[in-house]
Amino acid sequence: MTADEKSLPLHRLTFADPGPPRRTTLPGGSPAWHFTRYDDVRQVLADDRFTRALLPATATSPLIESPDAMTKQDGDGHLRLRHTAKGVLTPRGVGRLTPMVAEVTDRLVADLAEHGPPADLVDHYTRPLPIAVMNKLLGVHEVDDTRLLRWTELAFPDPSVPEDETADAAREFTELATRLMAERRSTPGPDLISTLVRTADREGGIPESRLINFVSTLVAAGYDTTMTMLGNALLYLLDERPQDWARLGGDEAAAGALADRLTHLIPLNDPAKHFNPLRATEDLEIGGVAIRAGDLVTLDRGAANRDTATFPGDPFADLFAPLEHPTLAFGGGQHYCLGVSLARTELRLALHRLAARLPGLRLTVPVKAVEWRRSALTRSPRHLPVTW
Repeated sequence: MTADEKSLPLHRLTFADPGPPRRTTLPGGSPAWHFTRYDDVRQVLADDRFTRALLPATATSPLIESPDAMTKQDGDGHLRLRHTAKGVLTPRGVGRLTPMVAEVTDRLVADLAEHGPPADLVDHYTRPLPIAVMNKLLGVHEVDDTRLLRWTELAFPDPSVPEDETADAAREFTELATRLMAERRSTPGPDLISTLVRTADREGGIPESRLINFVSTLVAAGYDTTMTMLGNALLYLLDERPQDWARLGGDEAAAGALADRLTHLIPLNDPAKHFNPLRATEDLEIGGVAIRAGDLVTLDRGAANRDTATFPGDPFADLFAPLEHPTLAFGGGQHYCLGVSLARTELRLALHRLAARLPGLRLTVPVKAVEWRRSALTRSPRHLPVTW
């Protein structure tokens, strides 16, 4: 990979034209089937005969590579774990959280305006927003943002981070989750951790180690994913779509459609470097090819999301047009991202309220000068210098 490719903004990535399933070889040398068409990828994601539980470790995150990780669970064990968050992260539950997200967003926008230009959107907006939202959602108030930020960033570390540093952060993070769960068992409240613990204890069947990993992952993923989506969306809009900024600030419903389209079109990272294979547990047929039990498959969701057979025309032509079909950006089937509704709400409000308050917002550096923050899972701007 060239230096230019490593620094290419994610909205400028190109994808191979979707086509029939083909054979490929994974970095470790294992053969696999590769799927790129929307219908094929969606079918694989929805089919419970593919599993993540039987795969070797492929990332450097102790959270997601732990045998207790939610991504390693399938079937009843996975569903029981998801069920603990029922009523909170559903669309209706997130609707009840929307005033809280709006309050956090408005406060940060006001702070940014008071700070005045020039400013760094990462320092003042994209990084503190998801941390503040997750703190309120989980009822975490006694941990300072600096420590929480360090733990969450090292939960999905850049491969260059020393393993002992990652392990130390994972241990501290686990200790925090364990302590918070013990506190909520003795003194429950209206927060998400209290809901998880109460549901898990009442219904049983969930090992404590899995629940601890689940709480830690919710904190880290809730921060990392939202910061990444927001930073990459702002980079694209301020660089290439300033004409859409005024409409974004004046129409919250339009902002929702735009947020959905941007999460559909801008991946969290370069999909070409993150294979996330699945293994078939039975013989089956998808896309006209026979998959045998034990075969590995990989999915190019970026290519599938731009499949012109499903999404005709230029997908970037009208950012406010509703998506023709459900996006695959958040996965599918039983492993569909649990925090989708909250992430969409945060992105919609963050873009809308910022554009409404600062209609003249613009970058002060060329995109090629943007430095990238890289983790095991995502890539987003390290800084976004702006003025208005």
